[in-house]
Amino acid sequence: MMFYYCFLSHGCAVSISRCSSTSLRRVDILLDNVKWDDKGLAVAIAQNIDTGAIMMQGFVNSDALATTISSRKATFYSRSRSKLWTKGESSMNFIHVHDIFLDCDRDSVIYLGKPDGPTCHTGAETCYYTSAFDFLRNSQVKESKMALTTLYSLESTISQRKAELSGPQNGKPSWTKRLLIDNKLLCSKIREEADELCRTLEDNEDKQRTASEMADVLYHAMVLLAVRDVKAEEVLKVLRQRFLKSGVEEKESRRP
Repeated sequence: MMFYYCFLSHGCAVSISRCSSTSLRRVDILLDNVKWDDKGLAVAIAQNIDTGAIMMQGFVNSDALATTISSRKATFYSRSRSKLWTKGESSMNFIHVHDIFLDCDRDSVIYLGKPDGPTCHTGAETCYYTSAFDFLRNSQVKESKMALTTLYSLESTISQRKAELSGPQNGKPSWTKRLLIDNKLLCSKIREEADELCRTLEDNEDKQRTASEMADVLYHAMVLLAVRDVKAEEVLKVLRQRFLKSGVEEKESRRP
């Protein structure tokens, strides 16, 4: 374990030369508490810290996990080559690990991180793009389908509508397309929906009504992001960066 770094309370890694023996013991205790299988391995899943997408799955041994802790780059153990490997060492699409989670049985870990680029060797964003249910419905399905959460499914649908606008047939008419081509209408709807959301608080309406109005705000705001070519992931990145400072400090930093 020559490459240990230690975690401090603020979540940063520092060189071993600055680590206390207590911190190093904590790393040892962590590794000892993982329930390695009979080959000394555990499952490791890489998850995108902003989108929540499951990017890939591999295996780690204690050295791979220790290396990930030290380098903050997702490192795995290759069962076929019997050696450590770091995701991105050939493609340069590293996964920068922000945190590591163990499951309740301590026999698998999650690398919560940010990828530099596509994770899959096929060039796909993640290694999970084949829907079992789509296959069961139609065994000839060849189109890749990302395993998207609700917010990113919405973003994908809006992107499809935007792409259809530039197509030869322009596709079927839709409300989303109307918003995409009419900035004045879009902005008026965002203001209208934001006002209706606030009214649910002012008028003490039920929670379901608040959720419904917030869904309208999110949808129209997502269309605006598409118009501006801004990904939801970029917004979430900004939010994550703001976690590191108080709201008062963040607002002060925006002043000219």
